[in-house]
Amino acid sequence: MAIQVHLDAVLKKKGMTSKELCRLIHITEANLSILRSGKAKGVRFETINKICYYLECDVGDILKFDGQLEGEDGEGE
Repeated sequence: MAIQVHLDAVLKKKGMTSKELCRLIHITEANLSILRSGKAKGVRFETINKICYYLECDVGDILKFDGQLEGEDGEGE
């Protein structure tokens, strides 16, 4: 995966559970779980904005680019 999700590490650092974050940003635990696992195909900027606001972090704290190109043809996997 070209984009790696480090949400679990930020949650732990901030002492917040994923359930608490779900309540604050108004998404289901299932949807947050998909994002946390890195299996999400997309995420709304509004959701990222809320996550960063409530975790008091930057986008780069939760999403990292691994330097690889990932295309629709499976390139980079």
